[in-house]
Amino acid sequence: MLDQVTAIQFALVALCALGAGTLGGIAGYGTGLLMPLVLAPIVGADAVVPIIGASALLTNGSRVVAFWNDIDRRRALIVAVMAIPTCFIGAYGYTFLSGRGASILIGSFLIVMVPLRLALKRLSAQLSGRGLFAAGAGYGLLVGGTSGSGVVLLSILMASGLNGRAVVATDAVISMTLGVAKTGAFQAFGALPLSSWIMALLVGLSATPGAFIAKRLTEALPIHIHNAILDAAIICGGAILIAQGLR
Repeated sequence: MLDQVTAIQFALVALCALGAGTLGGIAGYGTGLLMPLVLAPIVGADAVVPIIGASALLTNGSRVVAFWNDIDRRRALIVAVMAIPTCFIGAYGYTFLSGRGASILIGSFLIVMVPLRLALKRLSAQLSGRGLFAAGAGYGLLVGGTSGSGVVLLSILMASGLNGRAVVATDAVISMTLGVAKTGAFQAFGALPLSSWIMALLVGLSATPGAFIAKRLTEALPIHIHNAILDAAIICGGAILIAQGLR
């Protein structure tokens, strides 16, 4: 795979990863939604989710360090414990998809996430007890077989009563935990060759400074502006991936 990637493409991936890491650190999601738009044309759609999953170990790890004092450990434990088993199931199912199937899946998922995020944001009731356990299990299945599902986790945490930096911080520690499980599953199923690990390392290292940049920008950048830009990019990118998969 890497022998067909040019130096310009490597530089593009690194630059976009830094930008996506910064945006992800500000709003709690964004890295897994935006990077597939850059990676899919370069490495192929079927390699995207394993690469993003492995790179998330670094991107979420840096976010955990940056927002350590804001983590809600009780909610993080509940969601992570419920999500880990179903995460393995989702990752296993993804390995059966062809490159064409992966393109359609990722593209459709990106588009659906925009209205889903808005719908979940309008929930007035808070998730607690059994509701939070069930949401964690469902999220694990989703995150195992897709990239960018952090927007759903963000909505779950907000529906459980978290706000502001606590959402970003708790999202990061859950995502890092699931990233370990997800990456282990992909490695066991043969979906993470050396070339994918190298690309994941490039993405992760490039995105890592973004978490600390985001910490400084959190109070300065209006979230609604960032969300509007992300939504437009997600819908356009998802449509492109679906069109590629249907060819």
